[in-house]
This record gives sequence, structure tokens and C-alpha cells, in this order.
Amino acid sequence: MSTRKPPHVVVIGAGIGGLTAGCLLLKAGMRVTVLEAHIYPGGSAGTFYHQGYRFDAGATLAGGFGENGPHTRLAQILGIDWPVQPVDPAWVTMIEGEAIFQWAERQKWHEEIERKFPESRAFWRVQEWLAEQAWQISARNFPFPPQTAKDYFQIAGALRPATAVAAPFSLLTIGHLMPSSAGTELRTFVDAQLLISAQTTSRFANALYGSAALDLPRRGVNHVRGGIGSLANILADWLTANGGVLLYRQQVERIRLAADGEIILRTRKGLEISADAVVANLTPWGLAQLLGEETPKPLREEIQTRPAGWGAFTLYLGLDNSQLAPLQADHFQVVVDPQQPLGEGNSVFISLSPRDDPSRAPAGMRAATLSTHTRVADWWDNDPSVYEEKRAEYTEKLLVAAEMAIPGLRKAIRLCLPGTPRTFAFYTRRPMGMVGGFPQTSLLKARGSWTGIERIWLVGDSIFPGQSTAGVTLGAMRVARQVEAYFADRRRWLPVARFDWDRFPST
Repeated sequence: MSTRKPPHVVVIGAGIGGLTAGCLLLKAGMRVTVLEAHIYPGGSAGTFYHQGYRFDAGATLAGGFGENGPHTRLAQILGIDWPVQPVDPAWVTMIEGEAIFQWAERQKWHEEIERKFPESRAFWRVQEWLAEQAWQISARNFPFPPQTAKDYFQIAGALRPATAVAAPFSLLTIGHLMPSSAGTELRTFVDAQLLISAQTTSRFANALYGSAALDLPRRGVNHVRGGIGSLANILADWLTANGGVLLYRQQVERIRLAADGEIILRTRKGLEISADAVVANLTPWGLAQLLGEETPKPLREEIQTRPAGWGAFTLYLGLDNSQLAPLQADHFQVVVDPQQPLGEGNSVFISLSPRDDPSRAPAGMRAATLSTHTRVADWWDNDPSVYEEKRAEYTEKLLVAAEMAIPGLRKAIRLCLPGTPRTFAFYTRRPMGMVGGFPQTSLLKARGSWTGIERIWLVGDSIFPGQSTAGVTLGAMRVARQVEAYFADRRRWLPVARFDWDRFPST
């Protein structure tokens, strides 16, 4: 094991979580190497180039750039600027042809509630108050979920009177807050928002987390110039400009725990690299695959008992802008039949590249990403004809849904690329193609960064608070603090620079 040197941290995966943690650890004085399997950074929040288009692979909108947001705090720490532009309305939800505008401006949003759901005024008041408490809690830089006795003491010290009042709601769901008189349209609307922001619906979504998720449009939603992948590109450039190492086409295939305490990583290209610590931007299943027989029992039990997360079916469309009618927004959410379960083509999110961002598409064209939640297991039938039939079926489902928001869309299509969980598994190396993290149901069961192995931490959408670039960034900031605290408390390495994380508070 290395002695009296700055600790060497190897980050597996150049997604937003891995890059954020890597940059912060580099800032704290550690040596950082990032190993990325693909040819560009970003992972599920990456932007790929094809025939003149820049398509957002997964995420298409980003939050967390407000005054106290995690992206804003990260930019202050690293001294970087984000190429973002606020979007208002954030998106328009279509339910049976009725449009509901997700306005960022609160007054306009309150007027929209009054117009569409007057019976739900009390629900939205409670939701907004709980959202404020949740955001305040998340801004205090304490470790959640707690993993040590020290963590519990830190959490206790960060509590405020309003937090104590909100605490009982952590045991409830959004469904408990919904008015008994709620009609199908209101429940469908709330469920559709929660599915894309909490990976579950009101019956199961934790009340505190779900309230914050419902408030995301009011906290500011942004276009990222050049595509969502620009966020990862900026982080990757900062990392390498400041002495970090980022290696592409280096897919880690094995992690070995050496007898002397070193962690040895081997890639498919035969590169072997030793680390004092590993930050794995992976799912629990992905980490277990790399550990093999050295997978600790708790992690092995988790992957055997935890249900698989969602996957996504996506369409990447190149559209002739001259064939599109004037639109109310660039982003839409369509629910085809509110009487049927969401996902699987019945609820579809649609994002068009901004007209004023010529980097996204050839002249006169626009890039579009359509996506729906889907069960990953359903896409792994080994019969190629079954797979092709299912892919064609879902392509048609998404186009039908999209034309409910964008009439005549089909005639504007010049390019159509489908993506399935198999596609995500191939390009992101995520087992089964799972994306978006775990459903946020009980805060008592929130997953932290633990792996069961000292000096190996998870980061990314598998750890709390989960999905979205803002959530992943917040989780990565907490992991970086955990790694920094670990090495600061030990003398076998040169002391790390007890980084002043609280110089950048959000409250």
C-alpha cells in the first residue's frame, strides 16, 4: 500500500457522478485517475453525434442551477461556468388532449393549478412547504443516509425547528397527502411527474422526496447548450487541466483486493492500475460483476433481493423544422390513456433541441429525444425476431403519443433511431440497461454509497438522492466528503487538504 503519498483514487466511469467526485477529490489534494469505457464522457447524461445531430442519450433537461442548487455550488468550488439557459415552461403535460403547463414562475404555476385543479389547493400548499424543507435539508452538507455514528451526530446537529415539524412526513407518501376528492386527471398528472423524477408514483413516493421532485420545475429547469453532455465535457476538461488523468476506452473488467491492502483494477485492454481508493460510478450489480468472488456478502444479498430498476425505450429523431407547426414549448410529457399504467409507451417524454442552438442539428433541422419507462427484463429475449417486433411496436407507440403533442410529427421525420435497454447496456455498460436509479419510496431505506469494502464507494444514480444530474451531483459531493474524511483521519498517507466544503453553503 502506498505510504506518505497523496492517496490515489481511481474513479470508474466518467458520468456526472464520477466526474464530480473526481474533480472534488482532485481539488482536495488527491491523485485522481478516471477510467471510462466509452469514447466520450457523460454516460446516461451524455450527448452523442450522428449524421450531423447531437442527440441527448438520456437526460434532456437539467436542474440544480439556481442560487443554492448543487450545480451552482459545484461551479463555485471549481471556478467553472455552465452553458445553460432557463426554460419556461419547463414542459407541457398532455392528458387526453388537455395541456397542463409546468411554469417555473410560481405565480403562473398557482394560476395553472387554479385553472386545472382547484380542488387541490391545500395539497399543493403542503407540497410546496415540504419541498422547501427538503431542499433546505439537502443544502446542509450532512451525510444522508447515515452510515456511521458520526453521521448520525452530524445530522442531529443540522436539524432545525421546521425540519422537526416536517420529520413525520418522512414516513408518509405523496398519496397520503392527495385530497380524497382527487379525480383521475389530478392523480395521473402527479403520478406522471413523480415517475420521471422519483421513479415511482404517488402511492409509493416518499412525501418529502416526492414534494421536492414535484417542485423541480419551480427550482429552475435549463437547456444545456450543445446538449446535456456539455456538463460532463466541462468537468472532464477541468479534471485534466488540473492534473487529473482521464482514460477513454478503458473498460474495467476486474477489481482485485491485494493482500497488502492495495486495490488493483484491470481493464479489457490489459491495463492494470493500483489504487488507494475506488469511487465506482456503477450500479450495485455492476460493481458485483467486477468484484466477482470477492463481492462481500451484504452486496451479494442486495443484488439478489433488490428489484431491478427501470429501463428506457428511446427514439432519436432528426426533424425538418419547416414541417413542424409552431409549438407551445420544446418539451412535452404525454399520457395516452390515464386509465392505464404509466410507462411502456403510455407515458412519453419528448424533448426538441432549441431552435437557437445550431450545434444540435444540421441547418433547418432539429434533434428530438422521445423516451418512456420500460421494464428491463422484457427486452432480453434471445429470439432476434421477438426483439425486433417489440422494438417496432414501441417505436409506433412513441410516435402515436408524440403526435398528440406535436401534430404532423411523422412528416417531419428525416432520421429515426430506436434505443432499448439493450442499447443502453451496450453503450453505458449498465447491467440489463437499467437507468435512472431506484424508486424513492422510504427514506429509511435510502441507499448510500456503502459497498461492504473499505475504500470502495458507489456514486451515481444508485445512491441517494438518485436520478437527475442535480441529484447525482449532490450525491457525488457527499461521497467526495466521505472519501476526504476517510483519508484525513489516517496517517499512512500524506494529509489531504481538509477542504473547506462549507465555504459554499446553500443556506
